[in-house]
Amino acid sequence: MLERIHLAVIREVDRQGSLTAAAEVLCLTQSALSHTIKKVEQQLGTAIWTREGRNLRLTQAGQYLLGLSNRLLPQLEHAEQLMRQYAEGQRGALRIGMECHPCYQWLLKVVSPYLTSWPDVDVDVKQKFQFGGIGALFGYEIDVLVTPDPLHKPGLCFEPVFDYEQVLVVGRQHPFARQAHVTPKQLAGEILITYPVEIERLDIYNQFLLPAGCMPRKRKVIETTDIMLQMVATGRGVAALPGWLVAEYAEKMAVVPVRLGRHGIAKQIFLGTRETDLDIEYLRAFVELARQSIWMPRLPEQSR
Repeated sequence: MLERIHLAVIREVDRQGSLTAAAEVLCLTQSALSHTIKKVEQQLGTAIWTREGRNLRLTQAGQYLLGLSNRLLPQLEHAEQLMRQYAEGQRGALRIGMECHPCYQWLLKVVSPYLTSWPDVDVDVKQKFQFGGIGALFGYEIDVLVTPDPLHKPGLCFEPVFDYEQVLVVGRQHPFARQAHVTPKQLAGEILITYPVEIERLDIYNQFLLPAGCMPRKRKVIETTDIMLQMVATGRGVAALPGWLVAEYAEKMAVVPVRLGRHGIAKQIFLGTRETDLDIEYLRAFVELARQSIWMPRLPEQSR
């Protein structure tokens, strides 16, 4: 049976030009190297070298094996190096799942420096999962879940990244723009623009409207944050978004954030991971960088 050591011997003898030099590179005695050569020739049933005085010359079979050695050994050596890097947490693929539609802008501010610090780690972002974010974590579809609504289950770990306030965003000419806060009843006549998420998972419904027994006049679903805010700016509806996101768009989009209720809706963004992955260095580095890269623009004073 042809083994890796046989290919290494063939390559090194050709490189060094003698058994003695090759044996030294391979950390073998010359007799052990000679025995290895004889054994592989017996197993293959053909000669690999022929002697010409003190020199060895590869046979046709030996030339083929030398070419095979030069192709396979570098690949095996590269694979071993990658495996060491995987084992040390220096290389891999980080698949990030998103359950927070407006968090892409924040995520970009984390991913950019992360890719610079970890050039051998690939990053992919996924939003649609077969069984939801928790199922994607358990099913190894993703490695990190970005969510404002953690579901604590055995085997998973959720770490808070930053706090924020969910606010109502309205156009500057909207009557609500001059108020310190709005009540659930005031939204009864409004068109509420939301992301394509189930009502039960929207904070403005489950923490603001439904407990008060109120509903907006109409709900309109839009996937893109920029389009949503353009609709709000032109008076075609109102929306509920994280305060930090509204603060970024407030000036260029002519929109105003307004507190939802007298005390507001406090939220957190969490990163969920599998407990078995907590010792992966590049994954831990992403979580730590996310916690350090808190980007929180101030809300305009008029909204207070």
